[in-house]
Order: sequence, then C-alpha cells, then structure tokens
Amino acid sequence: MVEAVTNPIRNIVIVGGGSAGWMTAAALSSLLPANAVQITLVESEQIGTVGVGEATIPDVINFNALLGIPEQEFLKATNGTFKLGIEFKNWGQIGDSYFHPFGTHGVDMNGIDFHQYWLRYRGQTDDSVIEDFSMCSVSAKQDKFVLPDQDPRSVLSQIRYAYHFDATAYAKYLRAYAEKRGVKRVEGKVVKVHQHSETGFISAVDLEDGQSVSGDMFFDCSGFRALLMRQTLGVQFKDWAHWLPCDTAQTVACERTGPLLPYTISTAKSAGWQWRIPTQHRTGNGHIYSSQYITDDEAIESLLSDLDGPALGEPRKIKFRTGHTEKFWDKNCVAIGLSGGFLEPLESTSLFLIQEGISKFISLFPSADMPDAVSQEYNRQLTKKFEQVRDFIILHYKATQRSDSEFWTYCRMMSVPDSLSDKMELFRQAGRVFRYEDELFSKTSWIAVLLGQNVVPQTVDPIVSTLDARQITHSLGTMRAAMTGAADKMPTHEAFLKNYAWAGAPAMS
Repeated sequence: MVEAVTNPIRNIVIVGGGSAGWMTAAALSSLLPANAVQITLVESEQIGTVGVGEATIPDVINFNALLGIPEQEFLKATNGTFKLGIEFKNWGQIGDSYFHPFGTHGVDMNGIDFHQYWLRYRGQTDDSVIEDFSMCSVSAKQDKFVLPDQDPRSVLSQIRYAYHFDATAYAKYLRAYAEKRGVKRVEGKVVKVHQHSETGFISAVDLEDGQSVSGDMFFDCSGFRALLMRQTLGVQFKDWAHWLPCDTAQTVACERTGPLLPYTISTAKSAGWQWRIPTQHRTGNGHIYSSQYITDDEAIESLLSDLDGPALGEPRKIKFRTGHTEKFWDKNCVAIGLSGGFLEPLESTSLFLIQEGISKFISLFPSADMPDAVSQEYNRQLTKKFEQVRDFIILHYKATQRSDSEFWTYCRMMSVPDSLSDKMELFRQAGRVFRYEDELFSKTSWIAVLLGQNVVPQTVDPIVSTLDARQITHSLGTMRAAMTGAADKMPTHEAFLKNYAWAGAPAMS
C-alpha cells in the first residue's frame, strides 16, 4: 500500500522577481491550493532586473496555456507581437542571410526527410534556398501573418509562432495573476540567509527592514548574483566561455520605424552580434560581444550606428558568464533563471529554460524532506537541457567561414563538444540529423542553421538519388507556388495585430 505524504511542503519562498520569479510564482499558484501551500515572493525595487525586449520560442504558448492566459489579453498587456522565426545576417560569410523558421520545411515523403528532396531539387535549379519551402519563412519575408489553419491539408497549418514582448510588462502581468491566486509579495532586500545547523537546508531569509521570511522550499530567482545557490550553498559554476566567448551586452530601445516585422533579426558583427526585437510601439536592440576583442565604447558606437530609429535612452551594460551551476537543485533550494545559468539569447531560449526549470520541478514536486533521488533526477534533466541548447548556439559560431576578425577566426578554429562535432560531421558526410532525448531543437532548426551557414552534405540520400528528378522538381515547384500564393493573400503582420490584439497608444516615457 502506498502511503500518503506525511511531511508536505507548506511554505514556498521565492527570492527575486523579474520574469524568473513571477513565472515561478504564477505557475505554482495555478496548481497549488492557496489554503494548503503559502507562496511568498521577496523582491526589492532597489534591485533592477535584466529584463529587456524579449523574444521567445513557441514553447511559451504552452506555458501561458497552462496558466489559462488568453492570448489577446497577454499581447495587449505586454505590447506583444508575433514571431515566425529569426533572420541571421553575416553569420556564414559577410553578406549572407538565412532564415531559421519555427515551422517545418516542406513535407517529409515516404519516411525520408524533406531536405533530402530539396538537395536533389537544388541540383536542378540555381535559385532555390530551403526556406522557400517554409510557410513561416515565406510569410515573414512578406511581413505577413495569420494564425495557423487547423485543417492539416492547408499549407497555413504549417505556421508555428512565438512572441516578442516587453519582459518587464510580462513580469508585471504575472505578478497580478499570482497575487490574485494568493501569492504574497514582500518588499525588501535580503541581508542574511539562515541554514539548518545539521542539514544545511535554508530555513529563512532576513530582510533589511528586520522582517524574516521562513520556508520549507526556496527558489533562487536572484539573477546573476545567485544569492542562495552560489553565495549561500556554495554550488560551483561550470564556465562555457571557451565555446561561447561573448561576455557583455549593451542594450537600448529605439523608436519603431518601417514595417512591423514578424521575426527577430540577428546580425553578426566583428566581435559578436546584434539583435533587433520588434514590439508594438518600439524596437528592442542589444549588442552582445566579447570584451576580449572589442572595447565597450566601440561596442556602443556599433550598436547605436545600426538602430532603425532614434534611441530611447542611453545603452545599458550587462556583464555575464555563459554556463550553469553544477547543481540546479541543492538541498531545499532550486535555482531558476540567471541564478542557475545563462546562455546568450541567440536563439531566444532564456524564458524557455526558466519554463523548463519550473515544469521539471512540478513534475518532481517533493515532500519537505527532499529525497535525494528527486533532486538528482532534476539536475540530470536540466543539465542535459542546457547542454543541448548550448550545442545549438555554439553551432552558429563554429559553422562560419568568416576570417575578417580575430573573434571569428577564434570561433571558426575552436574545439567544440563531441556531441556537436559528431552531429556536424554526420550532416556534412551523409546529410542526416537526429533528435535525442526530448531535445528542444528540431531537425528543421538544425538544417536551417547548417545549410544557412554553408554546411552542405557531400551526398544526397541514396534512395532519393534513384527517384525521377523531374517528378521531384514538379512536386517541389507546386509546393513552393502554393506557399507563395497563400502568403500573398495574408494580411500584413501589423494589420493582423491591430485587428486582433493592439495595445493602443504607447506609454509616455
């Protein structure tokens, strides 16, 4: 007979707000009865958050759905826009451009990946790129958007999307959501952390004004400071700077000019890259770079010279280290967000990794005695997720042909994890891509970046090689025409948003 839990968690304390803290509070409060578990979030308005214009991947839709948040309400509250993927400029070589879509490329046929047919088709025509066969890419190039068609026979059913939004507004929205469900917010700066003398478990945090907040379970959402996980529990940090040498960001918003694009733009620069994230009333920009190869002043000048409109304020500097804590869960503390690790936002995975940390905790929700097997499994899963995302981000740097700066020469020549080099070599030699252990990024994602950065297989699939080239050309030509025709009929992204979830006039600075 399975026994009931005799030592349940009664009090959860979240240290830190921002996206990580309020996403944690919102998710837990949506699942845990307020009369059974008290959730308290401690944050100080004196301590700023890293929040800038946020780009996401489609998994954020699942998180909002878990909370029961209506999409239109969410978009209006956060000045949100739709995102069909990312355009990468100058990553393979200067002058190159490719699109990483959220949807698929074409349709797999006879159990063989679509890109194999495209490679054969490419041999018959000189003007084809694989993104011509992605509904997301085709729509994005025309600045068009509609919601996916639920009819699987329609090419519009292949649309998959995420969002751009104001991260600070999202945290504010989630705060209201969580407080409505019983989460208690305490204003204050933590000055001392208490631990149990025998177990080392965290028992309480003292605040500057003399308050003390005790709990059974603690979440460290204190950002890069990692107040609980690293400063208190002493968990070490695993540094990945060798593979991801960027360590600084300069961020600034600017006035929005021109069409409202339904995608993020990532432009490679001499010692890093610059993002462009369009929200409804302004554009978020950031230059991520390696301070070893460029000065802050040079990075700021480069950032400001590539804005689409006048800057709204002065650039803000953010220093960071790429990598993660050796444990994401230690004793009775879980690190969520930047306190657990950081991977630069090249593929917009920041909120996804927060979401993963929360969802994995919920699936392993413990009793108050914190069984070792539970925290060990959590750490295994989060470590694997970080490593998989890491490899995909490293791919963008490694798969370059640029030699115009010391930075790019280093990236092109650096050694990479075996898990990545094996994947690259399998694609280069045989055109094959496989997905392992619930990996985040799909075959489409890997193929988009590999082909986009000029890593082309040496051979086409042997089975596809035996097929009639004229039939392949006809089939793909028909598919391409159907996608172009569908995009032609779609409204612009801005027109769709104004009819669907426009936030109204922008707030005054």
